[in-house]
Amino acid sequence: MTDIIILPGIGGSGESHWQTHWEKTDPRMRRFRPADWDLPDLKDWIAALERGVKLSAVPPLLVAHSLACLLVAHWQQASALPVAGAFLVAVPDPRAQAFPPEACDFIDPPAGPLRMPSLIVASSNDPFGTPSYARKRAKAWGSDLVDIGAAGHVNGQSGLGDWPDGKNLLTAFAVGLAPSRG
Repeated sequence: MTDIIILPGIGGSGESHWQTHWEKTDPRMRRFRPADWDLPDLKDWIAALERGVKLSAVPPLLVAHSLACLLVAHWQQASALPVAGAFLVAVPDPRAQAFPPEACDFIDPPAGPLRMPSLIVASSNDPFGTPSYARKRAKAWGSDLVDIGAAGHVNGQSGLGDWPDGKNLLTAFAVGLAPSRG
């Protein structure tokens, strides 16, 4: 059974966010714990993710939203710990006007390929990252890309509830990571 680490962005994904819904209904899922959700510090968030991955008996699957997608890119360059893959939802563009200034540590994520399989899930009307930016990140990081259409920032305000389509995407991604039983 694979561990799944939930990686919210700024604010920690509140009660209406699909990450919170998923975490409450799936015992394999646990949230990483940085010192501050509202004033993110890259070094602290990297350390919190490192602690979370170390707690896993097997390489975990990372499920990141928004700013945490950039965290994964930074962390994977700073850590040698193995992970099964990264499911990256609503990757924000650090150069966009909407990017929060309190997250300036996260600007300039590594441009090269991620060291784990990854899937970027993008919305066509995300105010924090355009479809062209999602394509650029997918190409640079060696990630697969799924455009889910107009879903805003794919957060609690998007009205997705527990986002069953997202669960299906995560399940398909995880199945693709599993070794074949030949």
